[in-house]
Amino acid sequence: MCKQTAEGDIFEPGLMPCDEALSRIINGVSLISGSEIVPLEKACCRTLHGNVVAEANVPAHTNSGVDGYALYAADIAEDCSVRFLIKDTVLAGQIFRGHIGRGECLRIMTGATVPESLDTVVMQEHVEIEDGFIRLNHRYKAGKNVRHAGEDIKIGETVLEAGRRLTPPDVGLLASLGIGEVEVRRRLKIAVASTGNEVKLPGQPLLAGSLYDSNRYSLMAALSRPDIEIIDLGILPDNVDSLLQSFNDAGKQADVIIASGGVSMGDADYTKMALHQSGLVDFWRVAIKPGRPLAYGRIGEAAFFGLPGNPVAVMVTFYFFVLPAIEKMLGISDQPIVPVFKARTTEDLRKLPGRTEVQRAIISRDEKGDWQVRTSGRQGSGMLSSMSRANAFIILDHDRERVKVGEWVDVKPFSALF
Repeated sequence: MCKQTAEGDIFEPGLMPCDEALSRIINGVSLISGSEIVPLEKACCRTLHGNVVAEANVPAHTNSGVDGYALYAADIAEDCSVRFLIKDTVLAGQIFRGHIGRGECLRIMTGATVPESLDTVVMQEHVEIEDGFIRLNHRYKAGKNVRHAGEDIKIGETVLEAGRRLTPPDVGLLASLGIGEVEVRRRLKIAVASTGNEVKLPGQPLLAGSLYDSNRYSLMAALSRPDIEIIDLGILPDNVDSLLQSFNDAGKQADVIIASGGVSMGDADYTKMALHQSGLVDFWRVAIKPGRPLAYGRIGEAAFFGLPGNPVAVMVTFYFFVLPAIEKMLGISDQPIVPVFKARTTEDLRKLPGRTEVQRAIISRDEKGDWQVRTSGRQGSGMLSSMSRANAFIILDHDRERVKVGEWVDVKPFSALF
């Protein structure tokens, strides 16, 4: 039985807690099979299929870390009074084949190979030059400014492990090993649809009672990443047979189906009816605001997510429930760090115990440098403008009640999500 609170919210017992819903989703999806070889320039943000083992040392040769003078450290006098004859110059990419005797040095550029007979490089800023000789004005220890072969990576070392989502530094690391292409997991195929006869494409005339389709565009924008292939199902009409056919067809080619709208408890929630007829439904309702009518199940071999129709609820449920499932299916073992930290609220926040509540917010620093947070506007689940203005979520946990100004709350910045 539902009851009305003094603030007008509906409290509905028996909803599935968020942690349980997420756990059931994660346990219900599996790693996709299949891989492909991609050139290094297209490897960023793709997931490694297997370990990468170094077949070369990095650096490949012992070289200078600075522009300066290579010499033998044992020749340096305690008072740095000794002079060194500049025997020759070696540039990066060159190999010096001559001999450097005691009391002699080699002018050397950054990256140039250091001859085996020399063990130290003195920065050019730390010497005085006179008549073809240098004199040191700093005391140097043996090995200074010398980068040894294999100092960073040695042959046979595992440098990147399967399941890593490649970052720009990873791509550079692979290039430093001479790797020009890499095996990654295939792209995850995700079909996206909006539902409803009242939903119209942007640019079309808006009839009375109609609204523009923002959900599908938000979702496709969130899914626009190199490791995902989007299958755009468009706007599906409110017809059980038509929805059933579209979902079944999508289930034959997609790994995931995401549809928004039609998953509530009303008589015209056709997505729910179609899903009941076409596949396995795990759960329908989750104790989260916004996003209570969240459906999860399967159609054929595809995971199915029926998201709410309200635009903000779509984005909240996507980032809190769908995205973690996507990352598991892609085999991303080193999960991206999405920080959640504490901030003081500058206003009172309404909250009903018995559900997790996610509010759109703006985080900033106060005059002391501490984090503070306020809501970005009215919190109705259809008010996309307050989502656009926000830069973070406030997350109020399941059992928490009303929050007073100055209390600490959990915040999750959008910069880690978008």
